[in-house]
Amino acid sequence: MIDIKLLEHLETYLTENRLQRFHNVLNGRTKHFTVATEDVYQLHNTSAVIRSCDVFGIQEVNIVEETNTKRIDREIAMGAQKWVDLNRYQSVKECIKDLKQKGYQIVATTPHTDDCELHDFDVTKKSCFFFGRETEGLSQEVLNEADVFMKIPMVGFTESLNISVSAAITLQHVTTKLKKTDIDWQLTEIEKLDKRVDWCKKTIKSYAEIIERYYDKK
Repeated sequence: MIDIKLLEHLETYLTENRLQRFHNVLNGRTKHFTVATEDVYQLHNTSAVIRSCDVFGIQEVNIVEETNTKRIDREIAMGAQKWVDLNRYQSVKECIKDLKQKGYQIVATTPHTDDCELHDFDVTKKSCFFFGRETEGLSQEVLNEADVFMKIPMVGFTESLNISVSAAITLQHVTTKLKKTDIDWQLTEIEKLDKRVDWCKKTIKSYAEIIERYYDKK
């Protein structure tokens, strides 16, 4: 249960500009779409995907680290990991099971199938976009579990794009299209309150001391 009075007290430690920024960003956040990266080898690629998720309003990122386990590159992510929720999994099976339980369809992004091109993608369905390893692409396990195969149309000699570029193009397109629909794509009020508390915690340097003083006075 979120303590509203405590939240209001915490927000007195923020500037008006920061409070307004929180409000504006939260109004653009969504869990209607999410992203999953599968064993991406180059650290800066995962970090750049997280940054794109923050930029385009995707609140949750799912990171499968079955083979490659590395810390997020703070410089590349440019602080985005503070504002985006990271769900980490040790196996593809665990990740997909969790996503499907949350109501997401699994979208395999791959240039090797004609199932659906990006501009034809149905944004009304709650979806998780899977992006694979730099050289091998998505594993057979993801391809077997995918509900939809989607690709970015390309007309050059190159068959594929860098994972972070693919994610940015995909997210920019689907979020822009989503916001033109009547879908209730925004975070719930409870989710917004939860993020306000979380972001205060990550923003206020003396957070623990303020909490302690607040409850000592009660």
